This record gives sequence, structure tokens and C-alpha cells, in this order.
Amino acid sequence: MKHEIIIAGFGGQGVLSMGKILAYAGLLDGLEVTWMPSYGPEQRGGTANVTVILSDSAISSPVLDTFDIAVILNQQSLDKFESHVKPGGLLIYDPYGIHRKPERSDINCVPINATEASVEMGNAKAYNMILLGALLRLCPMVSPDTVITGLKKTLPERHHHLIPMNRQAIDRGAEIAGI
Repeated sequence: MKHEIIIAGFGGQGVLSMGKILAYAGLLDGLEVTWMPSYGPEQRGGTANVTVILSDSAISSPVLDTFDIAVILNQQSLDKFESHVKPGGLLIYDPYGIHRKPERSDINCVPINATEASVEMGNAKAYNMILLGALLRLCPMVSPDTVITGLKKTLPERHHHLIPMNRQAIDRGAEIAGI
């Protein structure tokens, strides 16, 4: 098993956090993992992406040109990375802010209305966990329980009160993806 993933969007959308949490969950599950962020000098509003590789065997390089899975959060990222998804791969995207939908017919393109769902939950910070839940439903590489364990270990204790909300967001994303 090997999953080569790109998560891309604007800074402030939780792109890097989602990748880090996914990578940490992979470590907890005993997988080989790489996590390679890329972002501009802007903290919020600039482009950001992260490459995550999860594998049950050694990973030869963290540098990728093509991906099995792309999680796309804005139009600029769709324009840049749609062509880099391997044929037969998966492209998950939030249609909010996407003006041109994915055009490829040789990949599985799945819209996940994470913006709408985070508004319904009353918490914009749930956005990235909704998308992570959808990803894990569509491609169960680590379990949601492992993600929560990873959150408990990585979040400062003062933020542990947010763990139940994060679990709800993961479950909501899985529910959306299963429809």
C-alpha cells in the first residue's frame, strides 16, 4: 500500500495542518511517512500545499511530480495540480470558490461541500477536518480513531476541548463523502 497525496489551497485553510495530522496518524499506524510542506512568505491568503506519502514499505523520495490523490481547496490549486493526478486517481475538491470544475474523465473527481458543512457546524475551523474525514471515507488509509489519537498527542492540552468538535467534523466529512 502506498498513497501519494497533495493537499493544496490558501494559507489559513488548514492545508498544512491537515497534512501534518494525516502524516502523524500514519506514524501511529506504523506506516512509513513523509510530510513536505510548501508555502510562500504569506501566512494567510497565500498559496500553500503539502505532499504526504503513506506507505507500508520504504519511501525512496518525498519529491513527487504526480499524485494518487489531490485534495484541492481553491481554483489556483485546481489549475496547478489537476493535471498531476495519476490516471485512475482521486481528486477531492470543495466547490466553493472553484469557478472551473475539474475536467478530466480519467480520474475520480469528488466534490465535498466543506465550506457549507463548516458553516452548518458553526465553526469555520472544522473545514479541514471535514475534508480529512471525506478523504478517509473515500480512501481509508488510516482510521479516524487514529487521527483523534494523533490530535490528542499533538495539540496542546489547552486545545483538547476542541477534540470532540474535530471528531464531529471528521464524521461529517465521511458522511458527505458517502452520499
